[in-house]
Amino acid sequence: MAVKIRLARYGKKKRPFYRIVVAKDTSPRNGRFIDMLGTYDPCSAPATAKINKDKALAWIAQGAQPTQSAIQVLKKGGVFQKPTPPAQ
Repeated sequence: MAVKIRLARYGKKKRPFYRIVVAKDTSPRNGRFIDMLGTYDPCSAPATAKINKDKALAWIAQGAQPTQSAIQVLKKGGVFQKPTPPAQ
């Protein structure tokens, strides 16, 4: 079973709102999903991404493949940050 981390679109026409979800690669875009990791609102100023980092990293460790758009949102949410060196 191939699992993807991807965006599911919600909201009105021309006012998108996305959920970051873990779903089988064969399920529809807004169809059944396994787990919800967070949300992304591109219409707010600035765009906001609220993501459960622990869940996201756990799914990636289990082999879930994020899509290109999901990678960008996960970066905005702080999941793929370089560790900062300790202050001296």
